[in-house]
Amino acid sequence: MGRLGQKRGPKDPCRLWAVAWILFKLLRMPNRLASWAARLVGPESPEAPGHLWPRWLFLRSLGFIFLSAFYSWVGQVQGLLGPEGILPVREFLGYVASQAGLLRYWMVPTLFWLGSGKAALSIVCWTGLVASILLIVNIAPRLMTAVCTVTFLSLICAARDFSSYQSDGMLLEAGLLSLFFAPSGFRPGLGERDAPSPASRFLLLWVWFRIYFESGLAKMLSGDPHWRNFTAMDDYYQNGPLPTWIGWYAQQLPHAFHAFTTGLTLAVELGVVWMLFLPRRFRIICFWILLPFQIGIILTANYAFINDISIAFSILLLDDRYIGRWLPLPSRRGEGGGEGRNSRVKLWISAFFLGWQFYATTAFLLLMLIPGLPLPTSPITALEPSRFANRYGLFAVMTPARYEIEFQGTNDGKNWTAYPFRYKPQALNEAPRIYAPYQPRFDWNLWFCSLGPWHEYPWVVRTEELLLNNNPSVLSLFKSNPFPREPPRQVRAVFWQYWFTDLPTKRRDGLWWRRQSLGLYAPSLERKPDGTFQVLSTPQ
Repeated sequence: MGRLGQKRGPKDPCRLWAVAWILFKLLRMPNRLASWAARLVGPESPEAPGHLWPRWLFLRSLGFIFLSAFYSWVGQVQGLLGPEGILPVREFLGYVASQAGLLRYWMVPTLFWLGSGKAALSIVCWTGLVASILLIVNIAPRLMTAVCTVTFLSLICAARDFSSYQSDGMLLEAGLLSLFFAPSGFRPGLGERDAPSPASRFLLLWVWFRIYFESGLAKMLSGDPHWRNFTAMDDYYQNGPLPTWIGWYAQQLPHAFHAFTTGLTLAVELGVVWMLFLPRRFRIICFWILLPFQIGIILTANYAFINDISIAFSILLLDDRYIGRWLPLPSRRGEGGGEGRNSRVKLWISAFFLGWQFYATTAFLLLMLIPGLPLPTSPITALEPSRFANRYGLFAVMTPARYEIEFQGTNDGKNWTAYPFRYKPQALNEAPRIYAPYQPRFDWNLWFCSLGPWHEYPWVVRTEELLLNNNPSVLSLFKSNPFPREPPRQVRAVFWQYWFTDLPTKRRDGLWWRRQSLGLYAPSLERKPDGTFQVLSTPQ
């Protein structure tokens, strides 16, 4: 699966003055242009089919997705980012501040500049979690969307290796655009008096379209023979980050089924999603094609909230007239924006930021199709630190095998005991479970580490050091501590290759997995009497 790494922001603070100047010029535009902008950025026309119910359903879904994301962070944030965690936020921000000066606030937009201790980490997580619940129950949805987006952005910008996933970019884009899509007010109901704007709804669907289409393009442009030979799904269920028990059974199906699902995936990503630009009936058909497609992925693989957010976006393909078959039609709708200079300021601010996001994301797509296309890149670069504009490319290159990293400790140098994971495959007789949309970032990221050499992931060695000290924050990321009385003298990270078993083996032995040792993954460490560490051996 492709990943999005941490990115750097712009180096010219004068761009902020350029933004202010552009907004000032927009406010002086003629009334005709303002009227044209109002039709796009203002409330949709009462004569349109209406999208109050789709907006209501989308925002409730977005609240649930934010809730799953923050719930995942609550239990992991201290072990991953805390002062005694694997990648302490305080150390990272201190380094950025020493290198970037005042630009640090733009390059790493996070609330943790105000404080990065244990309490600050917990407050941000719990604030986002409470805001997501309030968004679900439709209390101040615009404000709660803003709180969720800011707190989630704060975590993602600070987490570095543990936030370089495409799903994080999807949620941040959805959060930003929903600020212009959500109704105002404390208890707005369906928001009949504040109808959604066509531009904000289109841009949310534009994210949905790009997730699919850019992933399809990436598959074709990567040159991976698995997609061209229709073998991409043959070992897909086994080799993903966190398989499920349903995926185990799907893996047992014949090649013809896997070839069909490979073709279906390409057809959906490169063809079906274009129904977005066809008349209403085709968009409804598109929704009902993709809903079971995404449910099937959810059941057979744990991809955090990627599939849930794809389903949430697709709700916007529907309209009030269609949903009115099951739910009451809204009684009244807003008839456009108000009058006056204050309304015009809000209009142009919305138009500016929505247009900026649309340009950046469209440029990403065009550059995939035509590399080297001479497009202005400053608007793209300016959004990179916040990840409000992203390029997607899920499964551009298929993983050829399943490797697992396992931490082990010993007190005598001979008998090694494994640290049990909470979510990763480990015990051969334990069925892989369904966790999504929960995202265990520690277990998940170890899967990515297994695809490359250890020196590209120095946090693995940092984890070994913390285990040698029986660090409680990091131990909380594991199912249990095999050395509860005193820390181990030595810790190592070993490398395994895993395979699903077949049906006869499972029936006979009750085993879901088989595995083979591949030796050390990272250097093994020993804790010396003075508390320092020494390297005992390194991978060959």
